[in-house]
Order: sequence, then C-alpha cells, then structure tokens
Amino acid sequence: MNTEIEDFIKENKREFDTDRPSAGLWDKIEKELDKKKPRKKFNIQLWMSIAASAIVLMSITFFFAHPGRKNKMSIADVNPAYANRQVKFASMIEEKRDSLQIFAEMNPELYRKFSADLQTLSTAYDGLRKQLPSSPNQQIIVKAMVKNLEMQLQLLSQQLSIISEVSEFKKENKI
Repeated sequence: MNTEIEDFIKENKREFDTDRPSAGLWDKIEKELDKKKPRKKFNIQLWMSIAASAIVLMSITFFFAHPGRKNKMSIADVNPAYANRQVKFASMIEEKRDSLQIFAEMNPELYRKFSADLQTLSTAYDGLRKQLPSSPNQQIIVKAMVKNLEMQLQLLSQQLSIISEVSEFKKENKI
C-alpha cells in the first residue's frame, strides 16, 4: 500500500508543484516583522492591589489556623534540659502503661485500683501544664511537672512489680 502512494506521488508530482506563493508575500511578511508590537503597560496599581489582597488573606488564614500559643506553652520553652527528661519519662511511662494493660485481664480489680492512683497523678500533671503559661515562676512549675512524671514512672514500676509478684504467687499456689 505504501508503494502505491509513493508511485502516485511520483507520477503526479508536477501537478502538486503548481501552486507557488505570490511574489508580494515575502514583502508583506517583512513589513509585519518590522512593525513593533506595542508593549503592554505594567499596571502597578493592579499588582499592588493583588499583593495587598494576598497579604490580607494569608494574615487571616494564619490568625485562624494558629491561635495564640500562650495557653500551649511547653516545658521546652522554659527549660530545654527538663524537656529532654520529660520526653524520656513520657516514653517510659507509655511502655509501662502498655505492660500494665496486659496484666489487666488477669487482675481486673487490682488494675482498677492502680489506674485510679495513676489517674490522680495524671490529673495533677494536667493542672500543672495549664498553670505553666500564667505562672510568674515557670521554673518551679516545670520542676513540679517533671517530678510528677518521675512519680508516675515510679508508681507504674511498683505496680508492675506487685502484679508480677501476685501472678507468681498464683502460679505457685496452683502447683
């Protein structure tokens, strides 16, 4: 099929070459090229109003997306060294809570008592965290918060120790 088209084109080439551009076409093209296109004027007032609108929009977005941080102050804002201890204690507390949760099924009554003690300390910690932004002596509040976390960790360690002793006692009595 390709050869048929090629043969047709070769045979009728002269008929295809009859149309030529007019002699004045190149002159018209040259005249158009020589003409300078008028530059669009830079409308500074339009761009300034667009920029001002964008700034207002971003300001409103920032205001609603990021409310004041004065109520959300962290230990790191007051003392970075205590912040490191807080992170360490918090991760250890989570691990021990998970371990304690495993024993909850075996001793639900004991777990409820332990949870109540731990909840008391957690509530005290939350109260300290709320006092931190408005306190005149934030250093003392931060120390109390870290001490509270340390006490939670000690309490959880004691609770896990008691639970393991109780479970060992139950195993020994069954044998």
